[in-house]
Amino acid sequence: MILSVQHVTTYHYAAPVRGVVQSHRLCPSVFDGQKTLAWQVLVSDGIRGGSFRDGAGDWIEAWAVRGPVDAISVAVQGQVETADLSGLLKGHRESVPPEAYLRDTEATRADGAIAALATDAGGTEPLDRAHRLSGAVSKAVVWRPGTTWSRTSAAQALAQGEGVCQDHAQVLIAAARLGDIPARYVTGYLMATGASGEAAHAWAELWIKGLGWIGFDPANECCPDDRYIRLGSGYDAQDAAMIRGVSRGSGAEKLDVTVAVQALQQ
Repeated sequence: MILSVQHVTTYHYAAPVRGVVQSHRLCPSVFDGQKTLAWQVLVSDGIRGGSFRDGAGDWIEAWAVRGPVDAISVAVQGQVETADLSGLLKGHRESVPPEAYLRDTEATRADGAIAALATDAGGTEPLDRAHRLSGAVSKAVVWRPGTTWSRTSAAQALAQGEGVCQDHAQVLIAAARLGDIPARYVTGYLMATGASGEAAHAWAELWIKGLGWIGFDPANECCPDDRYIRLGSGYDAQDAAMIRGVSRGSGAEKLDVTVAVQALQQ
């Protein structure tokens, strides 16, 4: 399948800022399940800085904007050819050992409720257990936008029993790590047809010995297929964010995001 992406993030500042510096994780991953046909990232009035591929295999790019400026836009446009590998991250080159993703973060630290969910999920064979954990998270956290925010932890989301894809992914990560299954947070795009309805999306990858990294999307009760474009990964939502940055100024910041993912005729 060939997917077309249009993604614009606009930052509005209540008072002009003296400058902005950003780090982007906005380029498609390189692996057997997707091939980039065309891709462009532009920042309004931006100066492109250094770029590199990190140990997790993600392409990181720096941008700077000189002020004073009261708004900047980050525009992503491109086309990616995708294939359904049943969630398997095949052919992806990285140097970080899977065991590194057993490390807890504040957002993915398990509490008693997450431990109980993991125990109740059952399963002893690693792949079966991973599927059971993902299914348990799907049932325990109802899809409901607007009930959580960017800093909501896995424990908080499970306690209230509702959230969005970020929360599904982080609860699954926390539950998997309890059972010594390395797990990480993944960002990307989805040609949305399921419950989540999001074009900018997030899911989890779990490391299964003998198979490698496999994606699980509890929000849509499936493994990533050819409707998904993978961008990057991290320990949790903050670590894997598509855009991270700082601005030099004291005014309030407002964010507008528009994303469209469509299938093109091949």
